[in-house]
Amino acid sequence: MRLCLALAVCALLALSGCGSREGGSGSTPPPPPPSTNPDQRADAILAQMTQAEKLQMVHGGLTLENSVGPHNAAGWVPGISRLGVPELLYADLVTINPSTALPSALASAASWDLSEAHKYGQVIGSEMRAFGMNVCLTGDMNLTSREPRDGRTFETRGEDPLLAGMVEAAHLEGIEEQHLIAGIKHVAMNDQETARFTANAVVDERAARESDLLAFEIALKTSGAQMVMCAYNAVNGTPSCANSHLLTQTVKGDWGFPGFVLSDWYATPSSVPAALAGLDQEQPGGYMFNGVWTPESLQAALQNGDLPATRLDDMVHRILRAMFASGLFDQPATVQPIDAAGDAAIAQEMEEQGAVLLKNTGQLPLNSSALPSIAVIGSHADVGVLSGGGSAQTFPVGGAALTLPPACPPYTPPPGGAACTGASQIYDPSSPLTAIRAHAPNATVAWNDGSDPAAAAALAASSTVAVVLVSEWESEGMDRVDLSFSNNQDALVSAVAAANPHTVVVLENGGPLLMPWLSNVSAVVEAWYPGQKGGEAVANLLFGTVNPSGKLPMTFPGAVADLPRPVIPVPSPPDSTSAFAVDYTIDGLNVGYKWFESQGRVPLFPFGFGLSYTTFSISNTQLTTGTPASSGFQVSFDLQNTGAVAGAEVPQVYLALPSAAGEAKRLVGWSKVRLDPGAKQHVTINVDAGGVSHPLSIWDTTTNAWVVPGGHYTVYLGNSSAAPDLKMAGSFDL
Repeated sequence: MRLCLALAVCALLALSGCGSREGGSGSTPPPPPPSTNPDQRADAILAQMTQAEKLQMVHGGLTLENSVGPHNAAGWVPGISRLGVPELLYADLVTINPSTALPSALASAASWDLSEAHKYGQVIGSEMRAFGMNVCLTGDMNLTSREPRDGRTFETRGEDPLLAGMVEAAHLEGIEEQHLIAGIKHVAMNDQETARFTANAVVDERAARESDLLAFEIALKTSGAQMVMCAYNAVNGTPSCANSHLLTQTVKGDWGFPGFVLSDWYATPSSVPAALAGLDQEQPGGYMFNGVWTPESLQAALQNGDLPATRLDDMVHRILRAMFASGLFDQPATVQPIDAAGDAAIAQEMEEQGAVLLKNTGQLPLNSSALPSIAVIGSHADVGVLSGGGSAQTFPVGGAALTLPPACPPYTPPPGGAACTGASQIYDPSSPLTAIRAHAPNATVAWNDGSDPAAAAALAASSTVAVVLVSEWESEGMDRVDLSFSNNQDALVSAVAAANPHTVVVLENGGPLLMPWLSNVSAVVEAWYPGQKGGEAVANLLFGTVNPSGKLPMTFPGAVADLPRPVIPVPSPPDSTSAFAVDYTIDGLNVGYKWFESQGRVPLFPFGFGLSYTTFSISNTQLTTGTPASSGFQVSFDLQNTGAVAGAEVPQVYLALPSAAGEAKRLVGWSKVRLDPGAKQHVTINVDAGGVSHPLSIWDTTTNAWVVPGGHYTVYLGNSSAAPDLKMAGSFDL
């Protein structure tokens, strides 16, 4: 997304201006009748537009006089009042202030619950609409485990294309219901922040189609989203925003995408080549920084024939079509108060559904009546919970509980690596300490900030239970250099665990981290960045008011050496202009859990893993193939809650393709089922071979099409991607 260097950007904008735009605000005539379809309505407007008005539509409108856009928008395209075309006001989370701090998108994916994901999108859309915005910059679809140290991992939807694509589709649908244009980003393979402007992702076509691009395809086709953002990096030597194979052949051609492609902020590498490759709109304005895509440059290209007038018409048609399809003409946004209380309740619910119980020796849930004393330690839990930085940063309702300088020293990059962004660390105003005290009013709940492991250990030794909160900040514009907790937090946990065997660790982080102390603690809860009501949600989980049901949306490796690229690729020699290769052929189509299976490596925690305060059993499993078998199959079984408390389980179906396909098992379906104690439910998970995820198919580079290979298929059912949680459900031959 756009650079999150607001002050620096504004300073640079002051150095340059741009000319006036036609149109603007004012009285508007009625749009074409809503009975016509979006394409017809777009054509009706397009037929009345001048060339100058068309050029205005494909060009960001930030100017010297309006450097951050109306209403503090991240991007702006002025309206055309004489034709009733509304202005476009683009927003990411950092421009909406204040708004509800939702848990990170990765936490939403960890719920494995599409209805919860839909609510997540509704909150984003309703609040952006309440702030007067009508274009939502959301939806990071790049797969996390390509580079789990990526500073934007918390913005993603996980490592599996089916899970990520379906969760993002639910987010987009929730946003679109609020009559906003919703989009996804960043096409494609934008998987690391280190030197992101010059990185060249090297990947073969089949691997791309079956991994990152498949996640985009699923999300777009399922949601009907109207906007796609291209990335800073190149793919196979061509900049993403001027890559005709990506934008025209794949997105618009093979996927039949009818909407428009816009650039990431300042990612436009050229004017005519980018336009001919499929870029429809440049942001935030061609006069800024590179100055290559301007009305003047495009007008000159039209005059000399380098840019066909039909291509400009197609660009404008796609933008107008998206505006009609999303309701911008018929349902304009009006500024109004947000539903802060209602949205905060959804944020808390989302965190409670997305948190993952990684370890529990019986310590959890805590029994407040049997706990004379509790030590709460670390991570500024006395005031709030950590959030992620960059353009996904939310400035929470109620204001930040704590603002700290960027965590640059622990992230000192290697030569040529990503620089520190300068963004502050924001703690959302929801104190776990306060919430824990509310759950245990009769216990002595003591606080230690964790800065001195010895002092924290002394408090833990005198307490019945110790709850240690550890956190790790991530931000756009920088990567972590390893997978370790910074600021001596591993030593803190080890010291506390040595002093008290009843130690519970709560993680506030954006992605996977190593846990050298894991065997010495009694429980671990993955809380991600927990959002506006994160403290209350964490306390509810610890005390059993809510039974954890989240599952990991990405693999947690046991060592950096187990990654496809143990060292983050950087330019060599390091500089800020030379392209450098990031080799994604190493893992290819086997991303995340597939990489670990293909290499025979055992992760710290597998994809799909998550514990509960109750137990479940699966019985009477039956595999039924379609007629013909190549049309798909279904897995039926009885799921029973065999424990003493209500809870939810996520049975997952994986498919092993014929060995000649060269791919590890893939997720092809799941269901989240909630059951009371002792209750049993018959569950059927259908896998349609013709579905948008192509579950039985591989991408054939000879025919440039999805094909179902012949051979032996094995179906697995379980509650994670790895043994012993995963067991064979049956097999069939094609």
